[in-house]
Amino acid sequence: MEIPAINLKAIVLVHWLLAVWGCMAWLPMSFAWGNFSVLAVGLWAIAQRDSIDAVLMFLMGMIVTILTDIIHIGIFYPSSELAGERGRDVLRFSTGMAILNLLLKPASCFFVYQMYRERGGDYNVNFGFPSVSQNRDAYQSIDHQDESSSPANPFNQAQDSKPGVRTY
Repeated sequence: MEIPAINLKAIVLVHWLLAVWGCMAWLPMSFAWGNFSVLAVGLWAIAQRDSIDAVLMFLMGMIVTILTDIIHIGIFYPSSELAGERGRDVLRFSTGMAILNLLLKPASCFFVYQMYRERGGDYNVNFGFPSVSQNRDAYQSIDHQDESSSPANPFNQAQDSKPGVRTY
């Protein structure tokens, strides 16, 4: 099954438009700062087509804003509606666009991850932490006996340079 190619420009444009519309009525400035800063990283990923770091940072930012958008919508959703019919319409439209933006982010993350893979990114994302490797080439077989071991020195301890002198 082949995955359709979605342009990174389209992803950034759609999320920018939905974030602008979501900020129209009631969401705090932290919602705008979080979403628009991640979209700025998306612009960096568009500008540098070969950069694996740019698209990875955009992907991580999108994942983080999924969580922060849920928190913003949950905490800051107004309990009392704005005054007047026009205010209610703007509130409903803004809320709908913020929720649509949130619902589209997992699909966008999937397509951005595919772009990350196309640019040469690995399946395993490495953040610089030490990890256990599955590479078995560096291991020695326990059946193989090293030449330096002998029955007199079974644990391959370093031999003293002067007989009778021990260093601890």
